[in-house]
Amino acid sequence: MSSFAERCGVHDAARESAVLEAARTIRDSNLELVRVAWCDVHGIARSKVLVAAAAERALRSGVTMVSTLMLKDLAGRTVYKVFEPGGTESLPGFGQANNLVLLPDPASLRHLPWTEGAGWLRADVHFADGRPVELDPRRVLLRALERLAAAGLGLQCGLEVEFHIYRIEPGAGGLDPRLDPDNTSTPGVPGSVSMVHAGANMLSEQWFDQAEAPLRIVQRTAQALGMPLLSLEAEMGPSQVEAVFDVTDALTAADNMSLFRNAVKMALQRAGYHATFMCRPPFPNIMSSGWHLHQSLVNAADGSNAFRRETPAPGSTTLDAGHTLSARGEHYLAGLLHHAAGMTVFSTPTVNGYGRFRPNALAPQSILWGRDSRGAMLRVIGECGDDDTRIENRIGEPAANPYLYIASQIHAGLDGIERQLPPPRATDAPYGAQAQRLPSSLGEALDALSADTALVEAFGRPFVDYYARIKRWDLQRYDEAQDKDLFHRREYFGRI
Repeated sequence: MSSFAERCGVHDAARESAVLEAARTIRDSNLELVRVAWCDVHGIARSKVLVAAAAERALRSGVTMVSTLMLKDLAGRTVYKVFEPGGTESLPGFGQANNLVLLPDPASLRHLPWTEGAGWLRADVHFADGRPVELDPRRVLLRALERLAAAGLGLQCGLEVEFHIYRIEPGAGGLDPRLDPDNTSTPGVPGSVSMVHAGANMLSEQWFDQAEAPLRIVQRTAQALGMPLLSLEAEMGPSQVEAVFDVTDALTAADNMSLFRNAVKMALQRAGYHATFMCRPPFPNIMSSGWHLHQSLVNAADGSNAFRRETPAPGSTTLDAGHTLSARGEHYLAGLLHHAAGMTVFSTPTVNGYGRFRPNALAPQSILWGRDSRGAMLRVIGECGDDDTRIENRIGEPAANPYLYIASQIHAGLDGIERQLPPPRATDAPYGAQAQRLPSSLGEALDALSADTALVEAFGRPFVDYYARIKRWDLQRYDEAQDKDLFHRREYFGRI
């Protein structure tokens, strides 16, 4: 009888070799537990934890998980009526809280550095008959990359991720308030915290030194997991920090972002710290956190930068995209701008994140591009003949699902290339009143996605309907919340 991996059509001689190598590593490293992990639609990591022998079997046979994990809002409530006739009619293969199967990638095996004898495997989601689940966010990105590859292109991404670290303060009697059984609720009430640096002094060596203990944990965790960490910084906001990662291919960048957020939160929690990737923590005088996504297309044939231009376009000035970007880069830029409103819900998927779109805050407010401008939505970086020529999209919040955020860039940029859309001139007034504004709320962003026929077609109507239903459920709970501040504290600060 064939294995589940073979029925999925992904098992070949190379994968069999990788399975044998992973099994040897599990035994030789004395791993006792292995987490088989998957990133849900909200970007939150979930896992089944297996003993070593079961993990080795799962490399070929997979491990089941309940399908309702794909149907939950951010608070953990199931959005679809899975036990009612027709409750999952729009989702073929779902219903009655049936099983899906996580199939681990043997090449993804990691040893978790903050806990003894524990390993980690990334998994993709399949139906019991071996078909991939098209709603799986990683599968969504894989489809986008297949579309890009058909055009003879690949995507390279670099990550700049801002987030906040706080020290956890014990409650009455030394009890962590999050674990007080009298506080049980969904989502739970987060505990009290204190800052690791006072902020308002960006890149202060003194502030970095004050925050060095938790940042060393971030550094060692990221490096032990094989991530291409370049730098750590004390940011402008109180207790705000930033991690910068070197360029990788797009899928690796998304995988790294998903693993980094989860790993950092767990490693810091063991040491008495709370890391949050919510955009705007629920405290006075904070600075919003962003996730700046650097991107450049590469030619699949030779890996060269497809945005690179050798000499400025004839008659162009520095305000013209063709002064720096290739013709293909110009059209990609135009596609990102054309679909900016529709893609916003993938880059900023929480109610909380829309408080970041405000003037003069090193965050975008309008749909504009600028040459090396940190106020514009898109920042074009590089010179003619520069292999590092790239576009930085500054629209994202650090809570975004990395697979969906990057997929939205591909679909928008490719539409610009296919239709040869011309970009406007660069802005020198990124907060000017005349420009088209980004969506100002989650509801506006969902409406903009629905109205963007090209993005809907690229993602697929079934996925867009599924994603919008879950996000509107989150939005409805926010609208019904009597205490909005408590909603932000419980929904985001305690969970992301």
